[in-house]
Amino acid sequence: MAKYEVRALPLYTKEHSWAKKTGNTVVIGITDYAQKMLKEINYADLPEEGDSVEQMQPFAELESTKAVSPVYCPFGGTVTAVNEDAMDEPGLINSDPYDSGWLIEIDPADFEAEKENLLTAQQYEEYLDTL
Repeated sequence: MAKYEVRALPLYTKEHSWAKKTGNTVVIGITDYAQKMLKEINYADLPEEGDSVEQMQPFAELESTKAVSPVYCPFGGTVTAVNEDAMDEPGLINSDPYDSGWLIEIDPADFEAEKENLLTAQQYEEYLDTL
């Protein structure tokens, strides 16, 4: 059994964020590995709708009992939605990082080109094995 949950559908970064295309937008969050490393997340500083984000640049900060950590964006684009529930109840990011604990949704600037810089689930699992 795997030590960390990795789902087949999203794409991943080596900075432990994930991205899942849903129609014309991309939903973004942190991985199970990231939430376990952070421990108990107690604050999420997320961008606002309409903000621009850049691929592989920090777009959010998560504060935990352990540290304040930047979250790196898998894709560049414009923020179309922010998970207010995760801001109000940051524990959702720990308990359900791939579903109700998502962070933002974006309209990607160049999905096809930028996805080439990301890892598949298998590649991400292999990367986790090196840590």
